Amino acid sequence: QVQLVESGGGLVQPGGSLRLSCAASGAIFSINAMGWYRQAPGKQRELVATITSGGSTNYAGSVKGRFTISIDNVKKTVDLQMNSLKPEDTAAYYCNAHLMSTATMTYMDYWGKGTLVTVSS
Repeated sequence: QVQLVESGGGLVQPGGSLRLSCAASGAIFSINAMGWYRQAPGKQRELVATITSGGSTNYAGSVKGRFTISIDNVKKTVDLQMNSLKPEDTAAYYCNAHLMSTATMTYMDYWGKGTLVTVSS
């Protein structure tokens, strides 16, 4: 059983910062990439940032220059440092991992349950 657990969400004022963390645990054989997605009320889930185990990153245009994603391959964690937050960043943030479990021995996508980020004064 593979689990992704997010932490670090909360309420922050515009211009403030938050750091999200996600830890993967369970019967994991290999992680190819991890990332963050978000879903605002009434909108579809969208990519925020992804990072491969080798460190290659991809950011949504709306967060480039403000958010930084990092991965720890040993701890199996992915962090998202969010600076200069805007009200439009308000959403539920979901951790994603593209990994191979020992049960399936094939790469699949796994998701956390989400953590809420609210940017408001």
